[in-house]
Amino acid sequence: MSDTGHTLKAARHAQPGPADAVPWAALATVMVGMFMAVLDSFIVVVAGPAIQSDLEATAGELQWVLAGYQLSYAVLLITGGRLADLYGRKRVFVIGTAVFTLSSVACAVAGDPGVLIGARIVQGLGAALMVPQVFAVITLTVSARNRHRVFGVLGVVVGMASVSGQLIGGLLIGADLFHSGWRSVFWVNVPIGIATILLALRAVPESRAERNRTLDVPGVLVLSTALLLLTYPLIQGREAGWPWWTWACLTGSAAAFTVFVALERAVERRGGEPLITLSLFAQRSFSLGIVLVLAVYALLTSYYLALSISLQDGLGMSALGSGLVYTPAAVTFFLCSLIAGRLVPRYGRRVLETGAVVLAAGYLTTAVVLLSGPRLTPLLVVPTLMLQSVGGGLLITPLLNTVLARIEPESAGMASGSLSTAQQVGAALGVAVVGAVFFHSFRAGAASGDTVHAAGHAFALTSLTACALAALAALLVHLLPKAPSTKA
Repeated sequence: MSDTGHTLKAARHAQPGPADAVPWAALATVMVGMFMAVLDSFIVVVAGPAIQSDLEATAGELQWVLAGYQLSYAVLLITGGRLADLYGRKRVFVIGTAVFTLSSVACAVAGDPGVLIGARIVQGLGAALMVPQVFAVITLTVSARNRHRVFGVLGVVVGMASVSGQLIGGLLIGADLFHSGWRSVFWVNVPIGIATILLALRAVPESRAERNRTLDVPGVLVLSTALLLLTYPLIQGREAGWPWWTWACLTGSAAAFTVFVALERAVERRGGEPLITLSLFAQRSFSLGIVLVLAVYALLTSYYLALSISLQDGLGMSALGSGLVYTPAAVTFFLCSLIAGRLVPRYGRRVLETGAVVLAAGYLTTAVVLLSGPRLTPLLVVPTLMLQSVGGGLLITPLLNTVLARIEPESAGMASGSLSTAQQVGAALGVAVVGAVFFHSFRAGAASGDTVHAAGHAFALTSLTACALAALAALLVHLLPKAPSTKA
């Protein structure tokens, strides 16, 4: 960004010390916000069956509890960055955390699926205001020499939030604090959110753009419309039998994306501030990186949703038991994330390539084991889940930083916002598409009365779908150009 010098000066004034000192108090505070935002994409997965039973929600409504959060989160991420440029990054982070915390209360007290979905959409808005400020604080307060190390820590935070949702959600629901059941996965955000706000007010430096910037309101509206027209029929179409309006929405989505591109080009020609700088997509590293992030995050949320329902609805396990099944995999992921942080500076994209191949092998192994005859049991899938986590730790943890390392410094802010948006769009589309594969197979098989067999077959098909996405990710990583030197 052109105003980086001014904001960096402001940040350094707020954080006195050596030029390359790392302000860990500020960074830890905003990373807690990032952890909450990412965790809430996954912690609800293990609560899905309990929510569906308690609120008498349909499968489509349950998918919207997940996808509604991700969609609103995705649509307004870049807008959240723009608002912070205008009104102050610390201020917008605090406001976003407050919105996230209050909407978590609304989720916790929801009495029907509609209220819960609405509260989740608002919760996504709060996350969209929080997350861009994490990248901004790192960029503005950390020297180039230390930035790779800090982004490595951020990668571990994002990765652990992604894989620990099953365990944390299961522990909270199993503890049943104050007889809150599944609602505890939302109540837990309240004390953490309040503490984060208080810490941010004290530890995070304020900064904003030096020159006036404008918000591309038409761009926000058209992009929001395009994403909604794309995602809604994918989620609702299967249950509705794919009537004419689903295809009309998909056609309208393509038209809306075309209009969005034309609008953004017009804004650029006028010398304005487009929501997304389309010239970024001319860089092969960035365009490949966007598709790579879409593919990786499309399989994560949807796969964990399928696993949770297979264990709870298929095998009759509790939410706690379901979460504990994933504990060995979560530990494996954490250890491999630490290893990845040490290997990537030396071996670059080869670490991610290896991770993607191992991840695909883990999904394929799960499918082969389940399709070869054995009935689904926790002990059967624990080893294959651990194999997936070895690959996931090597791929997911360094993914964003690896793609951003190939972007010119002046475009880093826009690129990070676009990649964060791709994370959430990929997750929402994954729930829609991969979720459709699982639910269609599980419902068809469960009609016979053998839910264990139905769950095993549906989870095997889901694993094959995830394997295809992981294989695509491996190919995309291989096609990325070599990373520039990271030497100080």
